[in-house]
Amino acid sequence: MDWLRDHTWEAWLGASILLGVAEIIGFDLILLMLALGALAGMVAALVGLPVVAQVLVASGASVAALALVRPSIVRRLHGGPDLKVGHVKLVGQQGLVTETVSSMAPGRIKLSGEVWSAVPYDERLTIEPGSTVEVLEIRGATAYVHPVAALEP
Repeated sequence: MDWLRDHTWEAWLGASILLGVAEIIGFDLILLMLALGALAGMVAALVGLPVVAQVLVASGASVAALALVRPSIVRRLHGGPDLKVGHVKLVGQQGLVTETVSSMAPGRIKLSGEVWSAVPYDERLTIEPGSTVEVLEIRGATAYVHPVAALEP
């Protein structure tokens, strides 16, 4: 028992390593926070605090890590840009009118290397070939477009 009392920091380090290895299997970040608490207990043991104080320091550090650190890490790991798939990724892009686009007769635009049928978003407009348009919406296989203002030299 004297050996354990003299080497409590090593026991805390061992517990921290075991918790860290177990975290690799589950990856919930809970055991990692407990491992951080065990490291705090190891520091308390190295300072020379009694075992009860070491347990309190380790517990407090674990609870603090679970409450303060883990949520932001989980948010960062699970967050990220939204993946746009299919025709949704074309909304907001610009295309080139290849056939006159009007509400009476759908025209054609070249968009991302593909030819799409298109109608103007504003039904009163007629868009001539060669004009640049922005895709505001796609319904089925038809792009609803609006002309992009060209800068005059």
